[in-house]
Amino acid sequence: MKFGFVTCVKLGYSCIKKIYEINGILNLIISFNDNIGKQKSGRIYLDDFCSKNDIPLLKVKHINDPETVNSIRKYNIDWLFIIGWSQIASKEVVDSPNMGCIGAHPTLLPIGRGRASIPWSIIKNLDYAGLTFFKIDEGVDTGDILYQEKIKINDDETATTLYEKINKTHANIIEKIWDDLLINKISLIKQNDLVATYWEGRKPSDGQLFESMGVEEVDRLVRATTKPYPGAFYILDNSAKIIIWSGTIISKPNKSNFYIKFSDGYYSVDKYEKYDLNSSD
Repeated sequence: MKFGFVTCVKLGYSCIKKIYEINGILNLIISFNDNIGKQKSGRIYLDDFCSKNDIPLLKVKHINDPETVNSIRKYNIDWLFIIGWSQIASKEVVDSPNMGCIGAHPTLLPIGRGRASIPWSIIKNLDYAGLTFFKIDEGVDTGDILYQEKIKINDDETATTLYEKINKTHANIIEKIWDDLLINKISLIKQNDLVATYWEGRKPSDGQLFESMGVEEVDRLVRATTKPYPGAFYILDNSAKIIIWSGTIISKPNKSNFYIKFSDGYYSVDKYEKYDLNSSD
């Protein structure tokens, strides 16, 4: 069985490293051109790993470029993993591997199809996030489920800590399914479209905090958009943008701390960056 891997971020790299830890082999890796996605959360470069392990590395502008299909066919790939990749693969790409393509989505599909899964899981105050490995079809996160695992969300969970949990779970699931993929002994479960939900993508501007918000909502938004994401922010006196990386709900103001008053309480800002909106720089 021959395997290929498409990724450009840490989540995919963790899977690749795990494959080699368990003595697996990849016959092709596909990633972005070096000048693409530099600002993407968790962006990684695979040149050294591929060189060390003698893996052919193809760099593309888009997953649907002709050279993608040509390389998949050239190396006779059976299963192609596409993990941590925001572009939607065309039917031609999905149909190119002999067995198919496998994706991973950080929710318990069919709940939370779409984008920004980690921030939304915290914003929606869910008890559990999850990770689903599935066989990719022509839809968005709609393919048959290969394996999924629940991930507990703690009361103080942040995007940083949840990202790390999901990162480790990627590697754990790869280890669990690898041997079955090698001998083509897998079971697929169809998603129930009747209970499916779709989560929209998020823009940096969606992280703005307003005084009309409640402090619980503020706290969730700060935790959901902290690193590796752009951060929640507050416009102070129309003159400064405060990007808030962490903070705490407090019962009353403390003059020794930087705090912001919201509709039903106070939020103490712990780690932040301040930018002058009137600066000419």
